[in-house]
Amino acid sequence: MKAIMIIVFVLFSAKLSFAQSDVEKEIRRLDELEARATISGDTAMLSRLWSPNYVVNNPANVVVNVAQIRQLIKEGKIAYSSFSRVIEKVTITDNVAVTMGYEENQPEKATDNAGRTVTRRYTNVWLKGKSGWRIIARQATIINVK
Repeated sequence: MKAIMIIVFVLFSAKLSFAQSDVEKEIRRLDELEARATISGDTAMLSRLWSPNYVVNNPANVVVNVAQIRQLIKEGKIAYSSFSRVIEKVTITDNVAVTMGYEENQPEKATDNAGRTVTRRYTNVWLKGKSGWRIIARQATIINVK
């Protein structure tokens, strides 16, 4: 009986892993691409991924727009020596997708907590428009600093 339950669990788990829709796979890919562009400071890629009206409630509890974010990058106030993102959940409703999870990063330069390891929870909101999927809003909250 125990062996049957294990087989059922394995088959059910495999089915869930294959159940990701093409849209969810695309959102996961774009969310990871945005993370890589963030660590590398690739503002050209970020401009393609962000809506012109993108807003962020950042870890410093300040709501910023695209122009303000670009300025913070230029000033070295958004800079990381390492940055990883774990997507825990993707929810898609029509032309809106929400990714949620956590990030672990090591800020550098003039970024708050430079030289330390920062863990934060995040939510990204994606909207599909004429030019494809773009992030329209983000929330990031620090939950631990080591």
